Amino acid sequence: MSISDRASAGVYKDEGIPALKEWLASAIAAPSWRDETRLIADEQAVIESTLKELVDVKRCHLVLTTGGTGPAPRDLTPEATLAVAEKEMPGFGEQMRAVSLKYVPTAILSRQVAVIRKQALIINLPGQPKAIAETLAGHEKAQGIFAAVPYCLDLIGGPYLETRDEVCKAFRPKSAVRKPQA
Repeated sequence: MSISDRASAGVYKDEGIPALKEWLASAIAAPSWRDETRLIADEQAVIESTLKELVDVKRCHLVLTTGGTGPAPRDLTPEATLAVAEKEMPGFGEQMRAVSLKYVPTAILSRQVAVIRKQALIINLPGQPKAIAETLAGHEKAQGIFAAVPYCLDLIGGPYLETRDEVCKAFRPKSAVRKPQA
């Protein structure tokens, strides 16, 4: 789900959704997955209702948002995400900022959050394609956040995700590892 006033109004082309799809296609080995994309304005009520629709109606187990996480008055993604949350997952936001700080000093302005709603993990990612890939995959000095996503989904009753190690090696305790799916 991409959140941008200007992209949703057609002022410019959204690059967040294509970047997310490309990265996920390269990282997830199994099971096959489907995407439910949304391009919406940065309006808190719209963001909240869209998150609820994706989790409660469409039954998505992983909802990744891009954009709307800075300090500008119209950046309302974290507030909307927290409003629909049952549990906060602060480590995801902390790690995204840690990864991004290796690239840009303005990463401290980021307000990304992650939450649990029902059997879904919702994560606010940065809006720029390069930053999306960096925070998901990480780099040699900081682990990306996606390595923790499959096990988090296991713990909340979501699907068992397998990743392609060359893109992102998922971490699970040995007791939680299953045989690869065919």
